[in-house]
Amino acid sequence: MLIEQPPLVYRLLFPGGHWRLPSKKEKVIYLTFDDGPIPELTPWVLDLLDRYNIKATFFCVGDNVRKYPEIYQDILDRGHKVGNHTYNHIQGIRTFTKNYIKNTQEAAEYIESPLFRPPHGHMRLPQFFKLRKKYKIILWDVVTRDYSNRLTPDDVLNNVKNYARNGSIVVFHDSLKAEKNMKYALPLAIEWLKEQGYVFKTIEEGLAEVSNEAVETNLHNSESDNRELVRDYR
Repeated sequence: MLIEQPPLVYRLLFPGGHWRLPSKKEKVIYLTFDDGPIPELTPWVLDLLDRYNIKATFFCVGDNVRKYPEIYQDILDRGHKVGNHTYNHIQGIRTFTKNYIKNTQEAAEYIESPLFRPPHGHMRLPQFFKLRKKYKIILWDVVTRDYSNRLTPDDVLNNVKNYARNGSIVVFHDSLKAEKNMKYALPLAIEWLKEQGYVFKTIEEGLAEVSNEAVETNLHNSESDNRELVRDYR
């Protein structure tokens, strides 16, 4: 569980990072896909999402976008959103901050997005705080671990069933090492989530909804404060 759904103490290390975007209006799931695009798997994912009329968010590796620009454009043309996942899928804790930022900037030459997700789900705190000035840092509430050769396809599916909840940001991978598990688990996970009453949105939609709710709350609080001031004045 510590991997599939990170504990609160780990989430607190990255203040302002987005792990979950619950909705007050409906049960929402945010499907995300890391490490693509690649010709062997990303088009299959796109076709599957079209079949279910789902929009998702793809955190792309810059070098893959350079190599397969037509697949990257297809992601956008089909109405999905994208995020920066560094240029070379580098690990933050094994990379000097200066080099990590440079690698992310290199990816930004190919990926225009306000979103960033660190490969492997971790980075040094200086990297986090520097990137937070430019990006919304998107982490996860459920990682399916579809990439693991220690998990069966049913294990991956059960990770979704066991941990998904309103607002979960769920991570799959359009990468070769995840292909077997993901091709089995993704369609079944979508079917199960739909049966549970979930709707699917992009990360940007969720962030906008959270922002609007915050504005509405602030307006409500301001109106209440004004009424109290009037009563006190009287």
